[in-house]
Amino acid sequence: MDDKVNYTLVGAFVLTLSALLIAGVLWLSAGLGGRDAMDPYQAVIQESVAGLNLNAPVKYLGVDVGKVDRIAIDPQNPLQVRLHFLVKRGTPIKVDSVGVLKAQGLTGIAYIEISGGSAEAQALGPGPDGAPPTIPFKPSLSARLENVLSSVLANVDRVSNNLNAVFDADNRAALKSTLADLASVTHTLAGQQAAISAGVADAAKAARLTARAGEQFGPTLDSIQESAQAVKRMADVTAQASARAGEAADTTTASLQTISQQTLPDLARLMAELNQLSASLRRLSEQAAGNPSSLLLGSPTPTPGPGESPP
Repeated sequence: MDDKVNYTLVGAFVLTLSALLIAGVLWLSAGLGGRDAMDPYQAVIQESVAGLNLNAPVKYLGVDVGKVDRIAIDPQNPLQVRLHFLVKRGTPIKVDSVGVLKAQGLTGIAYIEISGGSAEAQALGPGPDGAPPTIPFKPSLSARLENVLSSVLANVDRVSNNLNAVFDADNRAALKSTLADLASVTHTLAGQQAAISAGVADAAKAARLTARAGEQFGPTLDSIQESAQAVKRMADVTAQASARAGEAADTTTASLQTISQQTLPDLARLMAELNQLSASLRRLSEQAAGNPSSLLLGSPTPTPGPGESPP
């Protein structure tokens, strides 16, 4: 029986198996044999990226869609960190999508979470110079908490400084004196407790008397109100009478004007004619008294004057 081993074949088999294992590892590390094409994206973060490592996952709404392949300080602004990552082609990253830095559980390992992107928004395209599309980032939860805590601590420090300024030595002495005066007033009031109780009792009695007087004063107020209403009614009647008197006065004035314009001229003519008649009667009476026969014979012929011939 030939028990010799062909070491050449064994060595060739081991080398072939090793090459296959290395190729498999490279294939898996390259994204499962290049089944998924990747698109480059970049972002600028204005906060610390502690816990974020190369090959850290990039997630879209919790789904793994890529990995981080470069982390560097922004050469144009040393306060910013520039990230470069690869995302599976076809991931719906829109112009209104935003990224945020998150941490996984208790391990503190950071990753990139992309969210947002409405259905009607356009896809995020590359920059004008052909640079990879830039995804805007918002502050992470830890950064927001740090900002809030910093603001709260600043406010607490300012309040503490203001309290120290208020309660300085002079103000503390004044407050101590005020408290002593307040204690003295309290002791004085305690000594006058009986007088205060009597005053309170008198005030309660006065309140009761006032309430009873108010109840008795109610009918008087009603009577006053009724009298006021009667006076008002009388004033209304007087006003109506005055209005009617004014109308009567206007009518009388119109009548007097009519009389003065129409009747008075006729009356004046009648008086003139009566005056003429009275004068004629007076002359006739005088003639009858001097020559009664003149009533029958008429007036005598007047005697001719010198140089006149008789009629």
